[in-house]
Amino acid sequence: MKKLVTVLVVIAVVIIIFLLLGPFYTIQEGEQAVVVEFGKIVNVDTTAGLKTKIPFIDTVIKYPKKILSWDGEAQRLPTAENQFIWVDTTARWRINDPKKFYESVGTITQAQSRLDDVIDSEVRKVISKNPLREAVRNSNVINEIKRRNVFKSTSKKGEGIEDVSIATFTNIVYDKIKTGRSKLSSEMLAGTRKITPQYGINLIDIKIRQIKYSEDLTQSVYNRMIKERNQIAQAFRSDGEGRKAQWIGKMERELDTISSGAYKTSQKIKGEADAKAAAIYADAYKRDPDFYKFWKATESYRTMLPKFRKILTTAPEYFNYLYSPTGK
Repeated sequence: MKKLVTVLVVIAVVIIIFLLLGPFYTIQEGEQAVVVEFGKIVNVDTTAGLKTKIPFIDTVIKYPKKILSWDGEAQRLPTAENQFIWVDTTARWRINDPKKFYESVGTITQAQSRLDDVIDSEVRKVISKNPLREAVRNSNVINEIKRRNVFKSTSKKGEGIEDVSIATFTNIVYDKIKTGRSKLSSEMLAGTRKITPQYGINLIDIKIRQIKYSEDLTQSVYNRMIKERNQIAQAFRSDGEGRKAQWIGKMERELDTISSGAYKTSQKIKGEADAKAAAIYADAYKRDPDFYKFWKATESYRTMLPKFRKILTTAPEYFNYLYSPTGK
């Protein structure tokens, strides 16, 4: 009986020690594991649950089954026109073959580093062989937008001013794209997927998150924008000068018309007044011709004599009324 108890105690102690050594491990939902025995993969577990291993011999390395993100550093890359831009990309990936993943990269950190090399290289290749517009725009819808001509002349008909519009600056047609930003991302993904399966990685997608102009290109873009705005401003100034000249011409024509009409009216009134004055003078002359001659002579004396600075003889007939009321 004592021997049986001793055997049971020994068995219990062995079982306790075995349990303390950790023969079990758990795989949670969203995890997968690789069991390594002296550096050799002996098992791959991709289902959740309680699993067993050989203590001190088997090593369990767990990897996530969920989708992971990759965020690369922004790169300064040349386009097909040799214009430099900053390209910032992001990607999503998953470990679909834990065995290959363990054998090729080992850890998540190493996988991120390997993706840095593979994705950055593919992004550089795709961007460098395409024009800048392909990376910036995703479609040609910008050329299909109907824009209101904000520069159109607002002059009304009948004002005598020619309708001038600056429509040239509103009918801008941008270069058409053949590929577009989304398809460039697809090209990057297709090129990268040729390499990532050997790492046990399934690359889900690659997206161009942000594109920025480099400093030299930014200044060039600003200069081009300034030039375009100066052209529009100059067009407005030219349009204004043209309108000014048209209004001045219209004003001068109206002024000439008014002046000529006023002159014609004044001459007509003056002629009528002169005719009436001549008629009055003629009527007065007919009533008393002698008095009329005397009156005209005295008026002439009043005007002329103060201006005389010479001594003349009074013999001429002009001075008759100075010495005789009858002018003889």
